[in-house]
This record gives sequence, structure tokens and C-alpha cells, in this order.
Amino acid sequence: MKKKLNYILLPLIIGLVIGVVVTTKMDILPIVSSQPQPSQEPKQPAIPSLEGYHMEDAIIRVANTAGKAVVSISTERTEHFTGRTRRFYFGAPFENAPFEDDFFRRFFDEFSQGAPQREYKQVGLGSGVIVDAEGYILTNEHVVSGADKITVTLSDGREFKAEVKGGDPRSDLAIIKINSGSLPVVKLGSSQELKIGEWVVAIGNPYGFALQNPEPTVTVGVISALHRSLGRSLEQGRDYSDLIQTDAAINPGNSGGPLVNLRGEIIGINVALFSTSGGYQGIGFAIPIDSAKRVMKKLIEGKKILYGWLGVTVQDLDDKLAKYFGLADKNGVLIAKVLENGPAKNSGMKEGDVIKSFDNQPINNVKELLSIVGKTEVGKKTIATVIRDKKEVNLEVKVGERPQDLEKMSEGPVESEGAWRGLQVSQITPELKRQFRIEEELGVIVTDVAAGSAADEAGLIPGDIILEINKEPIKSLPDYQRITKAIKGDVLFRTQRGFFVVKGEE
Repeated sequence: MKKKLNYILLPLIIGLVIGVVVTTKMDILPIVSSQPQPSQEPKQPAIPSLEGYHMEDAIIRVANTAGKAVVSISTERTEHFTGRTRRFYFGAPFENAPFEDDFFRRFFDEFSQGAPQREYKQVGLGSGVIVDAEGYILTNEHVVSGADKITVTLSDGREFKAEVKGGDPRSDLAIIKINSGSLPVVKLGSSQELKIGEWVVAIGNPYGFALQNPEPTVTVGVISALHRSLGRSLEQGRDYSDLIQTDAAINPGNSGGPLVNLRGEIIGINVALFSTSGGYQGIGFAIPIDSAKRVMKKLIEGKKILYGWLGVTVQDLDDKLAKYFGLADKNGVLIAKVLENGPAKNSGMKEGDVIKSFDNQPINNVKELLSIVGKTEVGKKTIATVIRDKKEVNLEVKVGERPQDLEKMSEGPVESEGAWRGLQVSQITPELKRQFRIEEELGVIVTDVAAGSAADEAGLIPGDIILEINKEPIKSLPDYQRITKAIKGDVLFRTQRGFFVVKGEE
């Protein structure tokens, strides 16, 4: 009987001891503070347990500290519209219209020509976070851009008029200022060591105008992915090339609010939700705080944000292009166009060059090149290594300042007619210029591509402007017809979108 009792009690005692030890070990979450600590930085806590009260306690502490420094931002701006068309502002670049259709916008713009203009007040809503106790608030540039009136509501309900101290459209960040002091501040963390799966808290004021409550909303999720790129096509002039993706709910009005870790430190600024309906669908994005820090400091100091610029249109290499240019791999970027009077032109770069390194850093793809060049000090002289005609060439480049009207400078040429390897092209006409919204006069325009043809497989599409064939310039339809008539084998096309290899007939 005694032995039986020992067999029963011994596992229970061992289990109880292990439980006490585990519980003690896991209860190591430090108290979260929204104020910067003057002493040494606290040690990184272990990931809290999902069970029991540990995770709940962490979120509550974050809400009660970081949440006090999150503000609601409402804006008013005067808009003019023609006829019955009217555009609405929802406070985030991709909310409610992740794939805006330019065709319909152009249709209504042209349909309304000649109608009287009307004026109305447009109301916007966003969020922000206090980064300085004297009233400096970090938010998204698109939240306050063009606003005639900005009102900031603190979490305690107090309202202040705000003014824009500085904004940077490319990074989509802005600093606004209110006249108040001794405000709660959230500590800025680091986004350098973030890990996929790490728990985060999104704080903002979605639908605040409807809920009529100044207290921010807290949502919880994990970091779903890092270094996400949304490019620049969805929102002109903005560069969303290195974002944090999270499944913490980000809804309309959350833009400009912070993404916070479980220690109460800002690790990102919420910028967009990706949605087909306008509501939350589990995919939100935030600007990494390390990127925001560089911009924020200069904006507070009243300095202009400068970005390095080469003056080229580039594209990634695929297997066909790498083989055509005789490259061992797909690492590097291909120069599709060199802009006149730009740094690249002045350095001797040419269309068809493959950039392999820049400023002693290897270049594997377009994303890396844009990031490195953009962060390079304007005016700095450095070396770019390119492959030209299968030989390595070192070129000295003086990095220029990225122009404000870069979109206009980068627009490509146009023209059309003919049928060859599935391509239908044509000379430029006023009708085609309107249809494809093109301005340049040189080249030929692709009007149709036969499904399954060599041109289709190469990736050419209607609206592409053929500028060169096998490095011979195409200025008009006769040039195109003359060159294609005599060509055999694989053909290298250069268009305004880049290079394409059209396979030869076998």
C-alpha cells in the first residue's frame, strides 16, 4: 500500500515543482513605460506566454502607456470638382480602392469637360503619435497633405489646432506640431531585429468621427512578413518598398498610428491596409521605425529630405535576358533608359549596361539599387561597376538629387502598325496618343499582341513603346519594318518598360 502511494504521489510532486519553476521563469515581463529611460536600456524580455494572464497583461500595459500618446487627426481641405464627379478621401493610400482604375477616372474627367466647377469641404481622418513632449507628432504625409485645417484630439479628449512642420511625400511621413507641453511620449524602438511571428499591437483611431470617442483603439496580431514592397504604382510619388506586414487589424483612420511591440516601443508607423472591400482583411502595412527616425529628425529641424538619384530606368534580369547578355547569373540590374542630363548620362552609363555594384555594395536587383542610391548622400562621387558587351567597366558617378517631377521625366515614347512574331504595331496618331495617354513622338506603339505568340511569351503588351531592336534605334514605323524584315533568331527589344527577348522562330 505504501509503495502504491509513493508511485501516485511522486509524479504529482514532480509535476507541481516543474509547474512552479516554469511559472516563475515566465513571469519576467518588465513594466512598460512610455517615457524614455535616462538610464541604461532595459534588457530584451523573453516572448510572453500565450496562456494565462501574461500576454493579456502585456497588452494592457501597452494600451495604458503607449496608447496615451496616440492622437486622432482630423483635417479639412477645399476641393474643386466638375459636374457630378467627386472624389472622396478616406485617410489612407490604399483604403477602399487598392486597385484604382485609371480608365474610369479618365472617362469621367473627359465626360465632364466644360461643366462648371464646384467647391466643397473634404474631411479626412487619421492618427498620429507624440514623439516629443513639447507637442511634435509623427503621422503619415498623406493624412495631412494639402489640409487647410488640422485638428488634433488627445486621448484625454483635449483638442488642439496643429500646423505642419515638415512633410516628405516619398517616405509618406510628416511632423505636425501642437502648442502644448508635458505630453506623454512613446519610446522609439528599433525595427532592425524584428522577426516574423513576433507579437505586435496596432494603435490608432479608426472611425473616430463615428464613434465620438478620443480613446485610441488597440488591435493585436503578429508580424506576418518583413521587407514587403508595394512599389510606387498605387500612389504616385510615394515609395512603399520596405514595409512591415502585420495581421493586426488596421482600419480606415489608423494611418499614422504606431505599431508597437510588447515592451511598448514603436517599431513601425501604420500606413496602409490592403483590401478589396475597404475593410480589414488581415493584411496591413507599416513603415519601419528605423526608416522613420532618419526622416523625422530632419523634419523636426526644418530640413528638406534629400534622396540620391541616378537618372536611369532599370529592370531586374530574367533567365532570357541573362543568357542574351552572356551573364553567369541573374544578379544585377539592366539599364533600360538613361535620362538626358542625369548623373548616369554624365558618368557614361548606357542603355543595355548591367549594374553589378554601386558604392562598393553588390547589386542583385532593382530594389537593392533604389535603396542604396536613395540613401547615398547627394553630391557624393562613387564608383558603379557595370557589364557592357560582356566586359566589366568602372564608372565614376556623382549622385544627384532626386527631382520632384520625376514621374514626368520618366515618361516614355510612342507609335504603331505591322504584324511580326505576334506583334501588331502602329505609327503615332492623335487618337492613339489619347487612347494610351502618351506624349513622345519617337518609336512605335504596340497595339495588339497575339495570345501564345513569341511576343506574348516575352511579356510585351499593348501600349508598350518600342524604342530599340537589337540596340538599333526605332524612330518611326519605317525603321521598325526595315529592321524586323531582315532579323532572324532571338531579338532584343527595348521599350519604355525595359528590355524583352522575343524568341526566334524554329
